[in-house]
Amino acid sequence: MLKAKETVLEIDLKALKHNFNYLKSRLKTDTHFLAVVKAFTYGNEAAAIANCLQDLGANYFAVAYTNEGVALRNAGITKPILVLHPQAVNFNTIIKYQLEPSIYSSKILHDFLLVTKQQKTSNYPIHLKFNTGLNRLGFIAHELKDLLHILKRSKNVKAKSIFSHLAASEDLNEKEFTLEQIARFKSISHEFENIMGYQPIKHLCNTSGVLNYPEAQFNMVRCGIGLYGFGNSALENKNLIPVGRLKTIISQIHTLNAGDTIGYNRAYTCTQNQRIATLPIGHADGIGRPYGNGKGYVTINGRKAPTVGNVCMDMIMVNVTHINCNEGDEVIIFDTQNTAEQLANTANTISYELITGISQRVKRVILN
Repeated sequence: MLKAKETVLEIDLKALKHNFNYLKSRLKTDTHFLAVVKAFTYGNEAAAIANCLQDLGANYFAVAYTNEGVALRNAGITKPILVLHPQAVNFNTIIKYQLEPSIYSSKILHDFLLVTKQQKTSNYPIHLKFNTGLNRLGFIAHELKDLLHILKRSKNVKAKSIFSHLAASEDLNEKEFTLEQIARFKSISHEFENIMGYQPIKHLCNTSGVLNYPEAQFNMVRCGIGLYGFGNSALENKNLIPVGRLKTIISQIHTLNAGDTIGYNRAYTCTQNQRIATLPIGHADGIGRPYGNGKGYVTINGRKAPTVGNVCMDMIMVNVTHINCNEGDEVIIFDTQNTAEQLANTANTISYELITGISQRVKRVILN
């Protein structure tokens, strides 16, 4: 593999294929796979990853917002795309690009029905979101009968799926609550089928749901973070490979004396003579200020170099006194060995926040 010569995010499609196949191996043979590709495929590169997943056999895709779905259509994605958080202002665009909205409230349903009547659609696919305990978006159970009464009278739309979202599937201490959510969703599903007279696609499990609650697969699952190499547990992380590898280089090395200070607000004072390396990556690239002042670290020639001083917009400084290195050497921010999850832990956050925050100005390099 080539050494980095600038700040790059390498995206390993072989790792993606491994993760997809592993997650698929945990499913029943007739369970469909919905790939969650929102937020630039969790901070990676949406077009390359989504097309790879389409080739691998993903049945469905999900994005958060309409513009993400439009970008996928323009990139060649032909499989169905669920928009998880649509807004009414985008409904005409949703129909134009054959995207499928999540309908999560009476207002959103009313607004979408108006647009479908204007466009004279027939059985346009929608997805009904139910709130079973996450308390974020979704209809609640006692709204179901009125909701279905409206849908039975409409020829413009048809509920293609019903779904909900687990709140704590990765936390086995919350098993009782998760089982309650599963039971609520089953009850909603049964009532839907009794009233509407057909079986929609049903999906509840995220990555951790797939791994921890196989009985709740229904006929489709939604996997996001697992595709990108994180299983929300030390055990499952061993079965997955991080897709993204964030690398940079050493721009300059300073030899400083005891008492010299480093960076904005003179946040670090050398206690002895030290070699300090400056790297061309900062909080504008997604490495936030919480990683400064010795909390975060990078890896240079196999050894950890802690941050010193505050993270700057475009640069960070690290202590390389103990490392044999030179200007131009490659620096690992995170990869398969020094993972994004481990780095995120130093800032008391999670891998999701770190990887989705990698700026779009960082060059993406696709590894096939």
